[in-house]
Amino acid sequence: MTDYYPAFEISPVPPPGPDATPPEIYRGIYGMPMFVTVPTPDLTESVNFWTQGLGFVDLFTVPGQVTHVRRWAFQDALLVPVDALPALATVSIGFSCVLSQVDEIARACTALVPGCTTGPRKTPWNTVELEVITPENARVIMTAARPFDPDSAEARHLEENGYLLPQGGETA
Repeated sequence: MTDYYPAFEISPVPPPGPDATPPEIYRGIYGMPMFVTVPTPDLTESVNFWTQGLGFVDLFTVPGQVTHVRRWAFQDALLVPVDALPALATVSIGFSCVLSQVDEIARACTALVPGCTTGPRKTPWNTVELEVITPENARVIMTAARPFDPDSAEARHLEENGYLLPQGGETA
């Protein structure tokens, strides 16, 4: 590559230097371009370690099922009980895509390794997810946002928990 394209303006990571300061923790809601899912035998202990040790915040918790922790923007991890993941998965990582790609990805992966996909399925967090187990046993979740319905149960939940402004549809 002969051209250099600095992209610090789209990254939360400050340019390096002796006076570099870390950005604030980002609590806004956005489409995560990617995230890692970390299985844990003790969700409470893991949340404590990630928040008190690593400096993440508990962005969202479904008790006993998942805790979404975040540090800077685009530093997202989902902590889940170990029994929530396939036993053979070596790592679990999620990547964003768009709705029109989900079925295409499922067909392509199934053609290469029959039986490697599960889904797609709709989630309560307003996405469609396709689970793919790769040949090296990595669990890859391809996730596509569904169009936001401001009259949905999901929208009411977000608004009740302070994530939406009164006009609806906009994140805080």
